[in-house]
Amino acid sequence: MKFKNKAVFFAALFTCTISIAQTHKSLEDFKPSSVNQPGKAFPQVNSEGRVRASILATDAKKVQLDIGGVKYDMVKDDKGVWTGESAPQDEGFHYYQLNIDGASVPDPGTKYFYGAGRWGSGIEIPAVDQDFYALKDVPHGLVSENIYFSKITNSFRRCFVYTPAGYEKDAKTRYPVLYLQHGSFEDETGWPTQGNANLILDNLIAAQKAVPMIIVMDNGYAYKPQTGESAGRPVSVFEEVVIQEIIPMIDAKFRTIADREHRAIAGLSMGANQTMRIIMNNLDKFASYGGFSGTSNYPSSAEIEPITFLDGKFNDGAAFNKQIKVFWLGLGTKEPNPFPGSVGAFRKMLEKQGIKYVYYESPGTAHEWLTWRRSLNQYAQLLFK
Repeated sequence: MKFKNKAVFFAALFTCTISIAQTHKSLEDFKPSSVNQPGKAFPQVNSEGRVRASILATDAKKVQLDIGGVKYDMVKDDKGVWTGESAPQDEGFHYYQLNIDGASVPDPGTKYFYGAGRWGSGIEIPAVDQDFYALKDVPHGLVSENIYFSKITNSFRRCFVYTPAGYEKDAKTRYPVLYLQHGSFEDETGWPTQGNANLILDNLIAAQKAVPMIIVMDNGYAYKPQTGESAGRPVSVFEEVVIQEIIPMIDAKFRTIADREHRAIAGLSMGANQTMRIIMNNLDKFASYGGFSGTSNYPSSAEIEPITFLDGKFNDGAAFNKQIKVFWLGLGTKEPNPFPGSVGAFRKMLEKQGIKYVYYESPGTAHEWLTWRRSLNQYAQLLFK
């Protein structure tokens, strides 16, 4: 490369030096992510939580690593391999993608996860408390795929069902059930994959911290069939599907204790809103609720009026306390708006009404799966006792 004058040369040298200095700020202890495809060296994570990605794209003009809402430019070598890294990321699981000449694509080095409304890449930043959702040498339960036809939606649907270790061997024992829901733009694969729900319960049960239970993880997107004339914004019928189809199916197919005291429900974000409405409209079916990073939809700045909120279901605090065994709320300390405001307003309403509840904050996490893994870990320990 030739430079027309010394000023241009020294400017280029300075830029190069800055680039090298920035690269060497990262600790060179990168290791392959735990959710890489078998045998894939990239993406990698170092002890600072930085993510380093690499991809062969010989003819590409620009490649970026897109993670945490920020795009990081990657650099091409003489073999056509692009490599780049992010700033330190929070602990836990994160969705990400690569942007190649303006097209956002999954990284071929990782396993694929359904989130953000698509199948794409995910990465684990090791957490200080990852032991509670780690794969350990303990008795393990079974996660089964259950396909069923819904007359309400006129479509085939699917749920995943976790049964605890020992379920197949003992044909007499019956179990309580937790119905556990995902968030927006996710589906029924969220909790058994990104959420590690089965491993969390395996570890809790093995340590005798939680009662052995069945967990049902269904798809929160359920709509009425539409015809050409009635086509428009779809109407959600998830509550009807849960009450009229899923619960009867689970009680018929699995050895459940089929009463409200042994049936709990919980969800994250959108799922927290859905499950809040489901339990409050069906107190004859559920006795415990868990809201992870959410409760119900209302302006976060507004004071909640219990006489009108959810048709006055929270207006009588004494009656509420007699009906609900566990009422649990969880939130990450780094959650973005509107979640702290809306959950805070909801808590004020509960306290005003004298309603008993448990509140948990996940340290150092935002609206992400480590917040929800920790929430499930805490919530499950209180159920059915």
